[in-house]
Amino acid sequence: MLQSLRTLRGIVRSLRIYHGGRAARAAMDRLYDQFVQPGDLVFDIGAHVGDRVASFRRLGARVVAVEPQPALVRTLKLLYGRDPTITIEPIAVGPYSGEIEFNLNLDNPTVSTASVAFVRASAGAPGWEGQAWTDTLRVPITTLDELIARHGKPSFIKIDVEGFEAGVLAGLSQPPAALSFEFTTIQPGVAAACIAGCAALGYASFNAVLGEGRNLIHPRWLTAPETTRWLSGLPLGANSGDIYARIA
Repeated sequence: MLQSLRTLRGIVRSLRIYHGGRAARAAMDRLYDQFVQPGDLVFDIGAHVGDRVASFRRLGARVVAVEPQPALVRTLKLLYGRDPTITIEPIAVGPYSGEIEFNLNLDNPTVSTASVAFVRASAGAPGWEGQAWTDTLRVPITTLDELIARHGKPSFIKIDVEGFEAGVLAGLSQPPAALSFEFTTIQPGVAAACIAGCAALGYASFNAVLGEGRNLIHPRWLTAPETTRWLSGLPLGANSGDIYARIA
């Protein structure tokens, strides 16, 4: 009972933080409008409480929302279960198919993770004080290539999986025109591996958003080496953000 109450409280908190007000939603739409057009197929890997799903739908896209946490899957179904253009996949994504152990943060479910290394890296790190992963569960896992086989090739993929981003990209051999992945300053090696993986897939141009911002911060798009150097120069207090990669 106590665990269920903690999970519910964490979900309500996340809904308040991430869905935001009208101005925040408009800013998010302006960001994704650079990558998503009406009728496009979008994969949201790590859909959490569905704020990005909402933006993709406002832009007219069809969405495959991927989320392995049962409580968040129920939340997504409450929000979007009647929308025929949204498919909810209750599964994790990574470099293989099968099952994986998932680490749950009951008080802050949006940072639950399949990466034990992420949990270890957060211990004692600035900005991560008080975070605790106190439970685990086995969840099904698939690859991006298998999701593409089921649903079709997307125009854009958003990846936000708390330190497991390189694992997700390892299961992709059919790159869409653009994608994004989250990075954290507590795991610079993961971000560097993701950039290298994107470059190997053919992505030539990179940009970034810091924190929960809604604006690309570089006036011109960077190369993979330039992006890696920029990331390596960030202070630990920068905490997190998203890298955007595009083929052209």
